[in-house]
Amino acid sequence: MILSKRQWFMFLSAVSATFSVVLPLKVLSAQPYPGANGVQQMDILQALFLGFVQGITEFLPISSTAHLKVVPVVLGWGDPGVAFTAVIQLGSIVAVLWYFWGDLTRLLQGTTRAIAHKDYNDYNFRLFLGIILGTLPIVFFGILIKKFIPDFDNSPIRSLGAIATASIVMSILLGFAEKLGKRQRNFEHLTTRDGLLMGLAQALALIPGVSRSGSTLTAGLFIGLQRETAARFSFLLGIPAIVLAGIVEFKSFLETGLGDTGIIPLAAGVLSAAIFSYIAIAGLLRFLKTHSNWVFIWYRLVFGVAILGAIWGNLLNNS
Repeated sequence: MILSKRQWFMFLSAVSATFSVVLPLKVLSAQPYPGANGVQQMDILQALFLGFVQGITEFLPISSTAHLKVVPVVLGWGDPGVAFTAVIQLGSIVAVLWYFWGDLTRLLQGTTRAIAHKDYNDYNFRLFLGIILGTLPIVFFGILIKKFIPDFDNSPIRSLGAIATASIVMSILLGFAEKLGKRQRNFEHLTTRDGLLMGLAQALALIPGVSRSGSTLTAGLFIGLQRETAARFSFLLGIPAIVLAGIVEFKSFLETGLGDTGIIPLAAGVLSAAIFSYIAIAGLLRFLKTHSNWVFIWYRLVFGVAILGAIWGNLLNNS
């Protein structure tokens, strides 16, 4: 039987809910993991699973960075490393471009016509300008981090404790957004100002555990957008940021090489990430038409508390 997009998304939501229960129980009941302090050689099944984790967490508001760091350590596989996570992110890039290809084509064509006719009030031009302005903050602060924190990947802000704290804080903010957001404006009512405000929120995703989609979705709800509109614009706004981040991380991968990960597991991870990223995008947009974000809010809260509890109980190293 072939599952519909909605059925697939409900399946992924159930898996996320399982993570929120099973991972904390596993963390809080087990001994310290042998792979917590080092990268182990990865096989195809592990790569497929981590591609699945990347795919469903990149576009759901729960932080892919947090899950790719925490999940393999909890399972005893060790940290997969920046190089591996950078490469499988390419699958997510392919998926978002694939899903929104028609929207991007119409947007670019409409913007080109508007510029040719000097019609700067054209909706496509204003939307395109909003995406460009919304991309500037994350690029600006990303450059600052690269310049002033050269070893950012190993800094305390990327520790498990920091990731857990960010997850909890963002769950609270998303909860407030759900409660206070008016949810009155749809996609046709987006403005350039919306792009800039959500872009500023997107810059927070430079902090591991915040979640790019989570921060922009939260901002969208606070400024009065409907849930599905906020999510859809979040994805469009995120395309330049995700592509630029992918290029930067892939450059780092070319410098560091494959390490212990072979070509086949790497390819499997990319393919898995692409498939599940596409399903997550389609499913979230459909899900938010009729459902709230509370499943993600509670998930993030439990996820963060479980990590802090494991660190406090010396079951996980705060690294």
